[in-house]
Amino acid sequence: MNYNFYKIFLFILSIYLNGCSSEPEVIPRQMNQFPSPMADSVRVHERMETKHVPGLSLKLEHVLTKPVAVYVPANHKLQQTDLLLHFHGAGYIPRHAVFHAKRPMILAVVNLGSGSSVYENEFRDESTFSRLIESIRRAVSKRKSSDVHLSRIYLSSFSAGYGAVRAVLKHHLPAVDGIVLLDGLHTDYIPARRALSQGGKLNAGKLRDFLQFARLARDGEKRFVITHSEIFPGTYASTTETADFIINSLGLHRHPVLKWGPNGMQLLSETKVNGLIILGFAGNSAPDHIDHLHGLPIFLKMILDT
Repeated sequence: MNYNFYKIFLFILSIYLNGCSSEPEVIPRQMNQFPSPMADSVRVHERMETKHVPGLSLKLEHVLTKPVAVYVPANHKLQQTDLLLHFHGAGYIPRHAVFHAKRPMILAVVNLGSGSSVYENEFRDESTFSRLIESIRRAVSKRKSSDVHLSRIYLSSFSAGYGAVRAVLKHHLPAVDGIVLLDGLHTDYIPARRALSQGGKLNAGKLRDFLQFARLARDGEKRFVITHSEIFPGTYASTTETADFIINSLGLHRHPVLKWGPNGMQLLSETKVNGLIILGFAGNSAPDHIDHLHGLPIFLKMILDT
């Protein structure tokens, strides 16, 4: 690998592996990382086409600090519907997932920028989530000239988008029926930057609400899919380590497997109990990370079918 390509690769990987700090104050720099310089050439890394899916598209301008893209599939005819809120990533992927869902579902895509803190800070105010939900419902009702009722609320997030999910769960956990976390659940090390292998511990406080939701999913009351790669940021907990924390805290076990996943992904481990599904995939490169976002249609189907 030549030196210039090496620098470009590290830059791209650092964009997708955002710092996980969630403090409200402005942070001048992203936390440094030590990402692997490896570039995978074994897995296929198939990418979903950006082809148009028919339906109604709306943009909500003044609910959040950035516009929210709302999509209602063309085959959506019922007044009683579910809602998927997706945080972070190209909107055409969740649109494809919702269009092919086997139940009526509206989509809202939220992209706020880089780093989990921008997502978490946006939803720190307890009223923000409820205001967003009601704004979506009203906007769709107005365009359909019919009063829309939301039956279930699902959340999905990719990478840094988990910050919004964490903030929502803090105040609105009972209102959320299912979650898909796509290679994005981090926390700090305690002491800061001291990895587990060096005697550090995970900041469990930032995982508390995720653990509670996982417990409810294990008991069949919620639906929760967690996917993770093998990427190791180095200065804060990896998605593998946070998944291990949830598995161990619930007294569950990983089951080693070797299966093909979506888009050429390689599944290495799985934990499935009632509505809880935790899937570990091979790969520690930037393309391996992006695979998880493109797998959303399959992973969403898992929480809708359980």
